[in-house]
Amino acid sequence: MNKTKILRAAGIASAAALTLVACGKNSNTANNQNAKTASKFPQAVPVKETKQGGTLKYAIKTDTPFTGVFSDELSTTAIDSSVAEPGEESLFDTDDSYKITNKGPATMKLDRNAKTITITVKKGVKWSDGKQVTAKDLEYPYEILANKKTKAQRYSSQLEEIEGVKEYHQGKSKTISGIEMPDGDNGRTVVLHFKEMKPGMLYSGNGYFWESAAPYHYLKNIPFEKLQSSDQIRKKPLYFGPYKVEKIVRGQSVTWVPNKYYWRGKPKLDKIVSQVISQNSISQGIKSRKFDVAEVVNDQWNEVKDTKGVNFVAQIPLAYHYIGFKVGKWDAKQDKNVMNPNAKMNNKALRQAMGYAVNVDSVDQHYTSGLSFRIPTLIPAQFGDYFDKDAKGYNYNLKKANQLLDKAGYKKKGKWRVQPNGKPLTINFMAMTGSSAQEPTVQNYIQQWQKIGLNVKLLGGRLTEFNSFYDKIQNDDPQVDIYMAGWSLASEPSPASMYGESSPMNYSRFATSKNNKLLNEIDSQKSFNHSYRVEKFHQWQEYMNDQAYVLPLDNSYKVIAVNNKLTGYSTKPSDNSNGHQLWYKVGFIK
Repeated sequence: MNKTKILRAAGIASAAALTLVACGKNSNTANNQNAKTASKFPQAVPVKETKQGGTLKYAIKTDTPFTGVFSDELSTTAIDSSVAEPGEESLFDTDDSYKITNKGPATMKLDRNAKTITITVKKGVKWSDGKQVTAKDLEYPYEILANKKTKAQRYSSQLEEIEGVKEYHQGKSKTISGIEMPDGDNGRTVVLHFKEMKPGMLYSGNGYFWESAAPYHYLKNIPFEKLQSSDQIRKKPLYFGPYKVEKIVRGQSVTWVPNKYYWRGKPKLDKIVSQVISQNSISQGIKSRKFDVAEVVNDQWNEVKDTKGVNFVAQIPLAYHYIGFKVGKWDAKQDKNVMNPNAKMNNKALRQAMGYAVNVDSVDQHYTSGLSFRIPTLIPAQFGDYFDKDAKGYNYNLKKANQLLDKAGYKKKGKWRVQPNGKPLTINFMAMTGSSAQEPTVQNYIQQWQKIGLNVKLLGGRLTEFNSFYDKIQNDDPQVDIYMAGWSLASEPSPASMYGESSPMNYSRFATSKNNKLLNEIDSQKSFNHSYRVEKFHQWQEYMNDQAYVLPLDNSYKVIAVNNKLTGYSTKPSDNSNGHQLWYKVGFIK
């Protein structure tokens, strides 16, 4: 996603639904072999000489129409972001360690003493209507994010490190004092003035400044409250990336054609068609060569692995699936999450017991051809030192789960346990639609919880459609007690934008002084010292595992089937724009 940590970090994964198969009969040997095969996949297709022209068909894996919010600031789903990839481009390129370079559309200079970051857009970086991207286009996203009328989910307290953002957000100021445009609105430079510099600022996805631009000349006359529903966002968006929108079939497909003003030169393809396809149909689409680029559904790997005429590339994405426990609400007046001490799920022993009861290892080992694996913490192993390799997480242990519940006073009355106060306990579990494996996986988890005497029921008796799922989560539907979802993460590991007290995307709504303290320490001046920051990351993971407001479940290899007549497709960070393919590099071979 073409976003900072706030964005991408909290970019809601379309793959949030676990892709597991019930009652699979693959032998463990076969599963392990598949896992080894996946780990040996290349990150990129072979580099060959490219010809000009051709139409590329790009599969968007989803069981629901995309919402079609073509704005980095206002979009919240990874599906929308995937659909928009051919046009989207971040302001910055990165190296393979996600460190910002000056090779992209803009350059960045950090001055720790002056507490400033200077961003300059290169001359010739133009919107698809031919207008140069200006300083105002870099400033305007902060207004969109921070103005309450837009109801932007992406706003976070991390942005309040920029002078004046908080005052603007609260309506106390009509401008953001800490964003300076030394050459005026139509210049190409902005200087961001910070209250404090942060250790992650040299890396993409840090959340303290925005990595996208918004076309001010195109959007300026639209009231903020109408921006998200406007034609300029929904039907005729502008981008400065390699391709521009030619046609949108609402919720189903977008046709992209070259942006003739693209700053890196003419892209290779004549056309890219981003097309929605359901998870249960994607394997047939890959086998029949209906698509040139398509993500494999992991529980269908055995169906597609022998397909001729494709190159498989793979990565372990910065993402994970989790179970969240609702313990409070978002307070719009206070701009923060407020916990309810009397919430049904606000009992640590209950949450921990539910963690020990789910058999994630066996489900993943047996039912995903070895392409999914349990994770022990909320910080993925790809973050190196920051990942606590000693963390055990929640290994399957029914005995321990029962002991926790007994000790906490959840006594059995007949088949089900009751609350410590003696009242009946029914737990409503919400999970979203997904591949054919989603339903049996969800039912498996419910059965596991019922084994320890918890009366867990699937909300509404069925899986919830993707858009409705996040509507209920974001608006704190009182019927939801626990839910299963996923994150697509940013490349700077700070978890503040997902789990901070003032983050709207902290959907569990937990907010504790200890969590605030640890998150602040992770992003403090002291954390410019690497070993100190590592220590604080480890302490945060230990705390989160102990409190269990959010239970880490698993991650999966992301395997992509690419037409073997294509070159230039790569999953390497340096070949991507804040997590998504740089499509100007992709073309058909001669």
